[in-house]
Amino acid sequence: MNSKSLLRSTVLLAVAVGIAASPVQAGATTHQVLFGGVQFVKLDHPQPVRESALTEAVEFFWYDCSHSQALEQPLRAWAEKHRADVALRRVPAVWPGSRDEAVQRAHARLYYTLEHLGLVDRLQVGAFRAVRDEGLDVTTEATATDWAVRQGVDGQAFGRTYRSAAVNQSVDEAAAAFTRYGINELPTVVIQGEYRTSPTLAGGVEAMPEVLDRLVRQEQEHSR
Repeated sequence: MNSKSLLRSTVLLAVAVGIAASPVQAGATTHQVLFGGVQFVKLDHPQPVRESALTEAVEFFWYDCSHSQALEQPLRAWAEKHRADVALRRVPAVWPGSRDEAVQRAHARLYYTLEHLGLVDRLQVGAFRAVRDEGLDVTTEATATDWAVRQGVDGQAFGRTYRSAAVNQSVDEAAAAFTRYGINELPTVVIQGEYRTSPTLAGGVEAMPEVLDRLVRQEQEHSR
């Protein structure tokens, strides 16, 4: 882990402790459980899932997080393997009150613009590459649109969606979800609104798909 990632992880943890201690944020309260030799966190106040016949997996990520980038391809392969029984929903991290909040909101706006245009599958890897590998600034409408146009996206359609009320609402909801789920590390994946795991808990990014498999299996066995 580089110094920038380590600092962010440390600060995230410190603020998360404050969130968990606040009586207002009851949904953030969690406790650790040992399962099959790996750790995950069980939310004391499970979060509602969207109505679906499938098990829900919610990923919290940030385009400027190296571990989120590292999880992208394994998570995509995992979701493809579980396409018949798991619905993957992505939530870009917006940590209210952090020094990175403005950048995170801008990255969340980029993500939700892509989502509303149906372009996440095609451009998610490219967005990580632009931010993490190329160091591009995609935090304004102009810079985000410029990047999108270079990926073959219609600039006018992108701009209209970027400024839309629907995207505004999605960004605000992402910030609320970050606090409600008690996220303290990126990336984090929550299964069925009840169990969450992350690189530190699972033993590394590469171990997360196996943990997710076990949590999905456990959830499905309990729901029978």
